Amino acid sequence: MTTISKPALEPGNFTKYKVTLGVLAAAVPLVVAVLYYFPETFRVPGAQVKFLPALNAVLNSLTAICLVLGYVFIRNKQITKHRAMMGTAFLISSLFLISYVVYHSQEASTKFGGEGLIRYVYFTLLLTHITLAIVTVGLVLFTLYFALTQQFDKHRRIARWTFPVWLYVSVTGVIVYFMISPYYTA
Repeated sequence: MTTISKPALEPGNFTKYKVTLGVLAAAVPLVVAVLYYFPETFRVPGAQVKFLPALNAVLNSLTAICLVLGYVFIRNKQITKHRAMMGTAFLISSLFLISYVVYHSQEASTKFGGEGLIRYVYFTLLLTHITLAIVTVGLVLFTLYFALTQQFDKHRRIARWTFPVWLYVSVTGVIVYFMISPYYTA
C-alpha cells in the first residue's frame, strides 16, 4: 500500500480551489449549451472536423476502460495503479470534452433518423446521457479535488456517486454515437 507525504494542493488555498472548481462545473455545461443554441457563433470556414465524433467514441470507450480498471485497482488496494487509471480517465475525458466542443462549434447537430421503438430508446439514452454528463463535470472535479487534498473520507463518499455516473456517461456516449452515426452527413 502506498502512503502520501503531503497533499498535492496546499491547504491554505482550499477555498480558492473549491470556488474555481464550482465555476468550472457550471461553466463547462454552459459553454456546451451556448454551442448548441448558437451554433454559428464560433464557426471557422473550412474546418475539417467530421472525424471527431468517431474519435469521441474512442475517447469515451478508453475512459470507461480506465474507470473500470481504476475501480478494480482500488478494490484490491493498489492505490498507485488506481491513481494512474483515474488520472488517465480524467485526461482522456478532458480531451473528449475539448474535441466535443470543437466539433459542435463547427458542425450542426445531427438529427436522429430512426423510427418506432428505437427512436424512444435513442432519446431516452440521449436525455439521460446529457443530464448526467452535466452533473459529471462537477462530480469528477470535486472527487479529484478531495483526492489531491488528501480528504480521503470525502473522496470516497463522492466517488461512490461519481464512478457509476461517469461510467454510465462514458458508455452511453459510445452507444449514442453508434446509434446516430448512420445519420452523419458525408
